[in-house]
Amino acid sequence: MTVLSQGWYGLVVACLSIIMIAAVVRMFSRGLRLPYPPGPPPASWLGGNIADVPQVKPWLQYTDWKKQYGNLVYFRLYGQHNIIINDYNTAVELCEKRSNNYSDRPSAIILDLMGWDFNSGLKPYGDHWRIERRMFQQAYKPDVVVSYWGIQTQKVQDLLYGLLTTPNDFRSHIKTVAAAVVMSAVYSHDISPKDDYYVGLAEASVAKLSESVFPGASIVNAIPILRHLPEWFPGAGFHTFAREARKLTDQMLNAPIAMVEKKMENGTAQPCLASELLSTCKNEKDRMHTKCVCATSYAAGADTTVASIESFFYAIAKFPEVQRKAQEEIDSVVGNDRLPTMNDRPSLLYVEAIYREVLRWMPALPLGVAHGTSADDVYEGQHIPRGASIIVNTWAMTHDPNVYPNPDIFNPSRFFTKDGRLNDDEVLYTFGFGRRVCPGRHLASNTLWLTIVTVLALFNIGKKVKADGNEVPIKTDFTSGLVTHPLPYECSIAPRSEVARRLILDTSAHIE
Repeated sequence: MTVLSQGWYGLVVACLSIIMIAAVVRMFSRGLRLPYPPGPPPASWLGGNIADVPQVKPWLQYTDWKKQYGNLVYFRLYGQHNIIINDYNTAVELCEKRSNNYSDRPSAIILDLMGWDFNSGLKPYGDHWRIERRMFQQAYKPDVVVSYWGIQTQKVQDLLYGLLTTPNDFRSHIKTVAAAVVMSAVYSHDISPKDDYYVGLAEASVAKLSESVFPGASIVNAIPILRHLPEWFPGAGFHTFAREARKLTDQMLNAPIAMVEKKMENGTAQPCLASELLSTCKNEKDRMHTKCVCATSYAAGADTTVASIESFFYAIAKFPEVQRKAQEEIDSVVGNDRLPTMNDRPSLLYVEAIYREVLRWMPALPLGVAHGTSADDVYEGQHIPRGASIIVNTWAMTHDPNVYPNPDIFNPSRFFTKDGRLNDDEVLYTFGFGRRVCPGRHLASNTLWLTIVTVLALFNIGKKVKADGNEVPIKTDFTSGLVTHPLPYECSIAPRSEVARRLILDTSAHIE
């Protein structure tokens, strides 16, 4: 071992010793205050519950812990306090009614190393976040997103044409429609139908993010001092991962905005969010906020909406009776000589229930994005420490059998009252809580709903039939990550009639 290596090993030993001492002090001082919420006993004195936290679909384990420990569950990873909220009312009490204390983000060193600190949704509670939050609210408030209906309609029509001509590529078409809406609204960029550079960039970058955010995903989050280890040091492989991810995030932040700036310089820029914000920038600080807001929209909006649209196709293929009932409603209200529009939304109650059930059945972010506490707090006699990572288990809420009987069944009828009216449960909590609720939720809602109703109006989706006449089974399984998607599957997608086929071709003439 070289002298240099010995020095680094000595440093690590010293750091771990400091952590152990801090843990001892913490354990003794704990007796002077209220207890933490109940949770699994730590398997290790130093690492805490590091062995108890799964890296694959952790929301399932957290939901099981609810049965054993209750609505609030505590666990520790080295020096990081983590608290899971498994109940809607508890989430409202803490993240909304006490939002002044629960609107921070927990420190995540790996995200900084990866370059994701540009993302407005991941920034700590403070002045920079407030400035960008106001920009988001102005850009995506309900009366403004109406102006995007034309873009959304055009991009959904592009989706219809793709489904008609190459139905086996439906997953690619789904990715394209979600990204196309965001890229057009934010950067006035029409993406390529296949293998678009910007779509691939966002997909690869968000995939890296998804691997890094859950508790235990990266040891450097729990032991921040490890960030100073050199990349070659054993256990410091997170540096390599972060360096590769940063290349993607840097491109995602800078490439699209540079494209708009170039068009503004030569006078060819079309109206969009980026050009509007850039035209009001007074200095480099304003420009950086604009870059962050636009790139956050680009990264967040496309992937979450893709996940929800994929879940819709998945559910309809598995539950054909839902499709039949929806098509009866659409035929009755819209007819078959035109495409549904956003103006039809108030009249299509069952389609609205399908939209809600898509959000509930497979929430795109089953654990949301963790909140952080700005100060110590007490809830029902339990101590919630400052700097804790507050994990809102959306999955546990959307699959609570006391609220949603038979939660694994895709059943839009659960949103109707006995007299046939839609109930008050709009499942809005799947977009987050309190001051951290998704600011782009209105745009995302419209894209998802318009896709659902238009696809149902013109296509039949079902299980694929093999040459021998047997159906290809569809298993219910999803990826694990910040944003979760159905695993690859096959399904049949065919126009409902010759009238539907002709309508798709007529409205998609701009493609041909």
